[in-house]
Amino acid sequence: MTDALRLVDITEDHLDDVLRIRRQSFGAMASGDREEWRKYSVRFLEDGRYVGVADGDEVVAAARFWDYEQWWGGRRIPLAGVAGVVVSPEYRGRGVGSKLMRGLLRRGVEKGFPLSALYPATTVIYRHLGYELGGSRYRFSFQSADLRRLGGKDVSIRRAGPDDAARFLEVACRVNESRRSNGPLIWPVDEIEEWLADDDNTAFLAEDGFVLYHWANDEELSIEELIAGSEQTARALWATVGSGSSISKTVHAYLPPGDPIHFMVEIEAAKAAEIQRWMLRLLDAPAAIADRGFADSAVLDLDLRIDDPDIPANSNDWHLSVADGSGQLTKARASGDTLRVGPRGLAALYAGTSLVALRGAGLAAGGSLASDAAVDAAFAGSASYMLDYF
Repeated sequence: MTDALRLVDITEDHLDDVLRIRRQSFGAMASGDREEWRKYSVRFLEDGRYVGVADGDEVVAAARFWDYEQWWGGRRIPLAGVAGVVVSPEYRGRGVGSKLMRGLLRRGVEKGFPLSALYPATTVIYRHLGYELGGSRYRFSFQSADLRRLGGKDVSIRRAGPDDAARFLEVACRVNESRRSNGPLIWPVDEIEEWLADDDNTAFLAEDGFVLYHWANDEELSIEELIAGSEQTARALWATVGSGSSISKTVHAYLPPGDPIHFMVEIEAAKAAEIQRWMLRLLDAPAAIADRGFADSAVLDLDLRIDDPDIPANSNDWHLSVADGSGQLTKARASGDTLRVGPRGLAALYAGTSLVALRGAGLAAGGSLASDAAVDAAFAGSASYMLDYF
């Protein structure tokens, strides 16, 4: 890596360079996809969410992040969703990717995001930068004929279109809040409008639920999202998707691992489930703790030391307190039984990983074993998952 390499904000003039690197990294895109890619790229760069590394006047690496929100403990938290990380082949293995990602981390902090997440092509570089496994994206496969028999005929459902986007968001938020969900994203309304305007998608809306799905191929359907606030609505939506069982033999669905459908169907989901792991990082530890929901019964007072070399503001001796469903991280003096974590251990703890697992992996040390149960109880909850890929 030479002194000429520097961090830059990606501009429209750089997009040809970025597209070339992307083609070298992931293969060529169809012309229609290139137009869509440029449209989204302009949104990122106009908001300062597209960062690159340049060698002289040429961009040799780039990455961007989505402006999302994510559910944790049933509360919405701003999330920088990192995507499109590309490095020109001749610059790989020279520290360019790390330089790029450190610049992106700083930009996320500057933009006020408490959290960042990504789907890793490889975990190695991202672990070096403080990311750790936070959850998974699960795709299960069901027999259409089994879904068709679920019932729910008394539930009123209707076709949905772009004008229903705000209603979709309202329903999803109500359900995720009541379930104290961990991990799923909240998409901007304009993104939902685009999904509902897409002729390749089919969507139905009920009073307390909705489904969005499309054909995966000639004999299979794929559900992108199905959210229901009651058993009868869930039955009605699943049965509607399964109603074409004479043609579609299989229905694939992105779901949380504990979704009620697993207990409704007579025939279990196919054993070959698809799982994609995603990684989490705290960009602003006090804000991430303050924004997160905790179990109402959880009570915790803990001295915590965070050592975060890439985000110095996180590095400190803290006191972590949890009560009445909320948490707080305040600066404190070090004590003799301080629990010590780095950014990876902190991210995994935040996502509900037990301290016995973190200690076993060398991601947590110190503290009092007697207090581990209280820590685990505070961060415990439903398995963290995402329905969406970015």
